[in-house]
Amino acid sequence: MKKKVQGRTAYRARPYERCFAYGAGVLTDEELLAVIFRTGTNGCDAVALAEMVLQSAGEETGLSGLNAMTVQELMQIPGIGRVKAVQVRAVCELARRMSLRSVKEGEIFDSAGKVADHYMETLRHRETEAVFLLMLDTRLRLIREEEISTGTVCSSAVSVRELFIRALRHKAVRIILVHNHPSGDPEPSGADQELTLQAYRAGMLIGITLADHIIIGDHRYYSFLEDRFFERAVI
Repeated sequence: MKKKVQGRTAYRARPYERCFAYGAGVLTDEELLAVIFRTGTNGCDAVALAEMVLQSAGEETGLSGLNAMTVQELMQIPGIGRVKAVQVRAVCELARRMSLRSVKEGEIFDSAGKVADHYMETLRHRETEAVFLLMLDTRLRLIREEEISTGTVCSSAVSVRELFIRALRHKAVRIILVHNHPSGDPEPSGADQELTLQAYRAGMLIGITLADHIIIGDHRYYSFLEDRFFERAVI
């Protein structure tokens, strides 16, 4: 029995070698994080340290909780110093950017749910508001996606003029706005409603339709289209 336990321990302590031999897909979340760490700390191997980190994310555990942790919060975990904390944050940011760039030209965004699904994990963890402009053709196929504004914790300055300059530049006929509320509550503010109304009216004059404005909260979203905002708008 002792040999079996030692064998399992040795197997678990070699995620780097298994990743090299079989690919990253065979590793657990803890083992993937252990590969980033490479080493553990006194009396704690890299995998055990990774397990501790994934269990220390407050209300959320696992990768979602890890993504929300700051360098300072990570450094409160025994065995996690500045280097490992920065490594974790760098990996999370890299994953966020890869997720955003995974949107391919030609992808169809024909429902608020599809847009929200794509941006949820990326934007619900952001500590400041960020606004994205999706430029679409007549079939709601993506022509281009751009991050157009990053604001404070409670607001983000968006120029309606700039929205349509970009849309015209890329020959879009429809646009969708997407932004997050760091509070986690996706209900639109008065400023959100005003921006949406201005963009909707300007789009009608120019001939570029604001198809929707979607606000990302914590596991929730709000869609101006689904809420029939445009039908109620006074033109």
